[in-house]
Amino acid sequence: MAGNKTRKTAASVKKFLDGVDNARRREDAWVVHDLMAELSGQPATMWGSSLVGFGSYHYKYDSGREGDFMRVGFSPRKQNMVLYIMPGFGSYDDLMAKLGKHKTGKSCLYINKLDDVHMPTLRKLVAASLKAMKKKYPD
Repeated sequence: MAGNKTRKTAASVKKFLDGVDNARRREDAWVVHDLMAELSGQPATMWGSSLVGFGSYHYKYDSGREGDFMRVGFSPRKQNMVLYIMPGFGSYDDLMAKLGKHKTGKSCLYINKLDDVHMPTLRKLVAASLKAMKKKYPD
């Protein structure tokens, strides 16, 4: 079975983040970088060409598919900032209600700008996500 298409690379996180065109998005990306680095205790690494990830875990599904992926991460896209909350949002209704302006996908949190969200709540969400990942996928 094939693993994940998005793999850890040796590309420079600093070069990638410093190259974000939109100044506001670039500043927000560095804030998210610092938050995730602090909470994860892990250095940032590039995953593919546009994802910044912290830590990693190995997964194996019943189907036989397996691979490695980041425990938490983000991507400063043109449209919005995407934070990857790997356990999804099902257990975080209380935090999501306090977060502020955002949209979600399965494991993706879409934010236009950090000024739109309550930063202490975002911090709690990232911390809770990392805790859930550590429980499900111990080091």
